[in-house]
Amino acid sequence: MKTWSYHNPVAVTFGWGSLSQLPKLLKGRRAVVVTFPQAKDTGLLATLLALIGSQLAGVIDDVQPNPELSWVTRHYAEFWEKYSDCVVVAVGGGSVLDSAKMFLPGVASGQFQEIHAALAKSEAPAVTHALRMIAVPTTAGTGSEVTPWATLWDRTSAVHKKYSLHLEQTWPEAALVDPQLTLSLPHVVTRDSNLDALSHALEAIWNVNANPVSDAMAVQAAQIVIQNLPSLLENPQSELFRTLASRASLLAGLAFSNTKTALAHNISYEMTLKHGLTHGLACSFTLPMVWRLAQGKLADRDSVLNQIYGDKLINPAEELEKFFDKVGVSCNFKDYGVTEHEASQMLERAMQGPRGKNFIGAY
Repeated sequence: MKTWSYHNPVAVTFGWGSLSQLPKLLKGRRAVVVTFPQAKDTGLLATLLALIGSQLAGVIDDVQPNPELSWVTRHYAEFWEKYSDCVVVAVGGGSVLDSAKMFLPGVASGQFQEIHAALAKSEAPAVTHALRMIAVPTTAGTGSEVTPWATLWDRTSAVHKKYSLHLEQTWPEAALVDPQLTLSLPHVVTRDSNLDALSHALEAIWNVNANPVSDAMAVQAAQIVIQNLPSLLENPQSELFRTLASRASLLAGLAFSNTKTALAHNISYEMTLKHGLTHGLACSFTLPMVWRLAQGKLADRDSVLNQIYGDKLINPAEELEKFFDKVGVSCNFKDYGVTEHEASQMLERAMQGPRGKNFIGAY
C-alpha cells in the first residue's frame, strides 16, 4: 500500500450560535473585518462590531462575487498600511474568504502587482511577512474556511484569466462555522453552494491525491448533501437541515484541502467565465458525467465511491442525475448554451488543466 499523509492546521469551532465564540478566538488582538455589502442590511455587521468591540481596527465591506484582480490590487497596499498589526476576520461566502486570503501574504514591494506577477508565471510570491485570519463562512459550500486556496479572476485582459493563490500563509488560523448564519440565504444560493460542497467531496475521491482520511470525510459529506439538500430546500428555516449542510461543507473542505479538486472544477472555470454560471452550479452539473468517466479506472476509487449509495447500486451516476433533477438542476451542457462540439472541446481542455490532471481518468 502506498504511503500517504494528511495535514490541516486550521482550528475548527462548529455549532449553532457559535459566532459568539469570536472574542475568544481573537485573544485580545486588534481585528479588521472583511465582509460583503449586505452584511450591514442583515444586521450581521452590527453583531460583529458588538462582539469585537474596542479591538476593531476597521471594516472592508465592498467584496463582490468572484474576486477581481482589479479590486484586490486597489485595496492591497492601503490594507497593509492600515492593518499590518491586525488579525483578519473574514465573514461571508467563498468570495469574501478568498478576497481576505489575498491580503494575508506580505511582500517586499508592498504592492499586489508583485504577487500577481508571480501568479502569472505560476510561481509562488516571495512572502516576507504575513497576517493571520479567522474565517467565518455564511454559506454552506465552499469549504474555504479550512483550505489555503484563494481564487482570483482577471476579466480586464483580452483573454479572461483565473489565478489560484496557495501558500502556507493563506491557511486560516481558525474557522468559526455557525450554521445559523446561513438562515437568510435565498433558495438558489442555498442550493448552488451545497452543490459546491458535493463537488468538493466527489472530486476528492476520484483524485490521484486521495488518502484514507480525505476519503472518510468526502464520503460522509457527499452522503449528507444527497440525503439532506432536497429537505433543506423545502424547509430552509430548519436548524437541523442547515446544520447538516454546513457540516457537509466543512467535511468536504477538510477532504479537498489535501487532495485539491479535479476535472469538474477545471470544466467549471470556463463555464463561469464564458457562460456566467455560478461557481457552485458550474462545478457540479457535470458530476454524473465525470462519475461515469471515473468508474472502472481504479478499483480502490470505485470501492470508495460505491460507499456513497451502497455497494449494491448498479448505476450510481444515474442515481446522482435523479438527485440533480430533484433539486432543479440540469446536467446537460445544451441547457447552458453549450453545443455538443463545444462541450467536447471543453472537456478535452479541462483534462489537460492542472485540476484535470488530478482526475484518475486523465491517465
